[in-house]
Amino acid sequence: MIKAICVYCGSALGARAVYAEAATAFGRALAEADISLVYGGGRVGLMGMIADEVLANGGRAVGVIPELLIAREVAHTDLTELHVVPDMHDRKKKMADLSDAFVAMPGGVGTFEELFEIYTWAKLGYHDKPVALLNVEGYYDPLLALLRHTVDEGFMSPRQLETLQVATQPAELIAHMQRLIPFSGDRWAHRRDRV
Repeated sequence: MIKAICVYCGSALGARAVYAEAATAFGRALAEADISLVYGGGRVGLMGMIADEVLANGGRAVGVIPELLIAREVAHTDLTELHVVPDMHDRKKKMADLSDAFVAMPGGVGTFEELFEIYTWAKLGYHDKPVALLNVEGYYDPLLALLRHTVDEGFMSPRQLETLQVATQPAELIAHMQRLIPFSGDRWAHRRDRV
C-alpha cells in the first residue's frame, strides 16, 4: 500500500501553463487518495505548487531541503514536516526512506538526476518501490525515446524499461501504482552485465 509518494519536479514553472496545471492536479489527487507528498521542500516553481495544493486539500506535505538551498529554493515553512539536511546526498536518501514510490514530473537537470538515481537503485535491488513518470503533454517523450534506444543498443534490458511506469494523468498514475506488485528475488539475474 502506497502511503507516501516522492515527487521530483522543477523549481521553475516551465514555459507553458499546462505544467502548473498538472502540479495542481497531482497535489489534489494525492490529498484525495490520502497519500502524503514527499518532495524537495521548496516554495517556488512546480514543487511549491504541488505542496500548496496538497495542503489546501487537507493532505500531508513533507519537505526535505539541504541547508545550502534554503534561500535559493525558498524553503516552504508551512509544510506538515520540513527536514533540513546537510547536503544533496542526505536529501535524496531521506526522501527515499520516507517514500513508498517515486514520480518525476517535468523539471530540469536536478529532476533528471534524482529520477535516474532512484531508477538505478531499483535496478540494482536497493529498493523495490515503483518509479514513474507523469508525462505531461509529452514532456518525457524524448527521454522515453532515448531509453528505448538504450535498450536497442544493448545497454539496458527491455524488462528494466518496462519497470518505469508512465501515465499522463495524476489520478491514473496513482491508481496504477497502487496496483503494482513488487518483483521478488533478483530481477536482473539474467543479465548481470547491464547497468
